[in-house]
Amino acid sequence: PGECMLRIRLKRVGKKGHPSYRIVVADSRAPRDGAYVEWIGNYDPMVDPPAINYKEDRAIAWLQKGAQPSDPVRRILVRDGVFEKVKPE
Repeated sequence: PGECMLRIRLKRVGKKGHPSYRIVVADSRAPRDGAYVEWIGNYDPMVDPPAINYKEDRAIAWLQKGAQPSDPVRRILVRDGVFEKVKPE
């Protein structure tokens, strides 16, 4: 079948009307809330300012292995300057 592409993306958890997300590395073909390879952090948009914590070293490691971030995750990583730390192999 198609090439398995890894994405760093948000997986929704939390109650109805109070979403929070896990930042996970998942196969691009897996459903949004389905199986994932590694859970690297959390994102809670309901607090002000939004609470974001994740393992920066794991995010960098996955990016170096070619994982593609989703748009919201890309914004988080750009805001924290993670892309500057990724050295292409």
